[in-house]
Amino acid sequence: MSAADAIDVIRLDGGDEVVVASRDIRLGETVSVPGRGRVEVRSSVPRGHKLAITPVSAGDTVSKYGVVIGVASADIKPGDHVHIHNLTMTDPESDYEFGTARRTLPVPEGRRPTFDGYRRADGKVGTRNYIGILTSVNCSAGTAKMIADQFRGSALDEYTHVDGVVALTHGSGCGLVSGSDGADVLTRTLRGYAAHPNMAGLLVLGLGCEMLQADRIVDPTTLPESTLIETMTIQETGGIRKTVRAGVAAIEKMLGPVNDLQRESVDVSELTLGLNCGGSDGYSGITANPALGVASDLLVAYGGTSILAETPEVFGAEQLLTRRAVSPEVGRKLLKRIEWWKEYAAAGGGSLDNNPSPGNKAGGLTTILEKSLGAIAKSGSAELVDVLAYAEPVTARGLHFMDTPGYDPVSVTGIVAGGANIVCFTTGRGSVLGCKPSPSIKLATNSDLYARMREDMDLNCGGIVDGSESVDEAGRRIFDCVLEVASGRRTVSEELDLGQDEFQPWQLGTVT
Repeated sequence: MSAADAIDVIRLDGGDEVVVASRDIRLGETVSVPGRGRVEVRSSVPRGHKLAITPVSAGDTVSKYGVVIGVASADIKPGDHVHIHNLTMTDPESDYEFGTARRTLPVPEGRRPTFDGYRRADGKVGTRNYIGILTSVNCSAGTAKMIADQFRGSALDEYTHVDGVVALTHGSGCGLVSGSDGADVLTRTLRGYAAHPNMAGLLVLGLGCEMLQADRIVDPTTLPESTLIETMTIQETGGIRKTVRAGVAAIEKMLGPVNDLQRESVDVSELTLGLNCGGSDGYSGITANPALGVASDLLVAYGGTSILAETPEVFGAEQLLTRRAVSPEVGRKLLKRIEWWKEYAAAGGGSLDNNPSPGNKAGGLTTILEKSLGAIAKSGSAELVDVLAYAEPVTARGLHFMDTPGYDPVSVTGIVAGGANIVCFTTGRGSVLGCKPSPSIKLATNSDLYARMREDMDLNCGGIVDGSESVDEAGRRIFDCVLEVASGRRTVSEELDLGQDEFQPWQLGTVT
């Protein structure tokens, strides 16, 4: 796409009935449409929103990216603003294919990239060196935060290789039905964080009488032998004040050994990259998401791992993933989760096409079909090797899909529990999520957002809109940034000390 093409609108596919405004367009303007000449605008169109370039009758389909995103709910004329007032949902495609779009990614020529990470005893590699405080139940959350607060400010100045002491608390742990999905999800999430390669030391803190006992979080079969571990309960230790003193003493003993750990050069294949988006807009599927897909493909080509998630936000476009599945079984695992979500949403009085959110719509997204097409772009073109349950550990290399809600803190918590040692997070409206113990790289989809929230964004992908950068160029820039951050460069969310309160395990099932 040339700069001249990007002045007025972006045309994504020659067969699309709509284009995307690359700037705010006023009523009465005449705009240049690549391949179609000029179109007179019949209503104002905000940047990122859709402009009709061909007539569409009520009941006919409307395409973007060359794929149907909805049905016209009223007659649409060239120059009309196309949005919620004249475009509605259509039934998503259900003619699924498995493995018909599999592609082996070529390994790039030249020297293999490396990063400086912390090699653990089990062979995994951390990008950060944290001491974590995990709570088995909400009743011990306040105490855990009191302990972590003792290590804020200048308390760790002499421990230059310790990234922090982080209390990861939650709102559950008791009143759950033993053996239920809810209990299993919470246990799996906490065990995933306990065994995370970015955790070098661990204090597991419980109350003492809860359903999920603290010692159940420590699974010796998944924890590296080098992880320093202490487990205690408030009741056995003698109350909150005694527990705070005991917890602080336990962590002080860990600081020296954890600080002695050193980064070493390791192959890029040791990275597990979490892919998430939040606060999406009409540019997400054009700029940051496909650019992140390029970076993900590069990582997978080198033998690394990526995790796509947010099941409700691939709904309607899941056929694009089943076509890339390495086997029919993997493809059907994804479809099974989609069906579960339909029932889950209906049981709560909703449906999966309730999405997009008000912020998404303000940014130009109209239907979940349109949003899902852009969201899947984060995964690039790699083969889909597996579909994981929420917080299920990744055990194979390549691109995975994890079943998570679309709510960002819950989704990213599951991805990190699965083993992501670094996360890339795209946003068009301005999401600011952190996710300790893994660094979160924020990718702005448009230059206006980047300028407005410069102190909260790591990279700008808006140059793709004005033609100053291609998707491939932006993707390689993201890939380089991933390597730098994995080697220790702090992200903006880390500079702000975000990521402790955003730990939000998915809460499912009956609470008694």
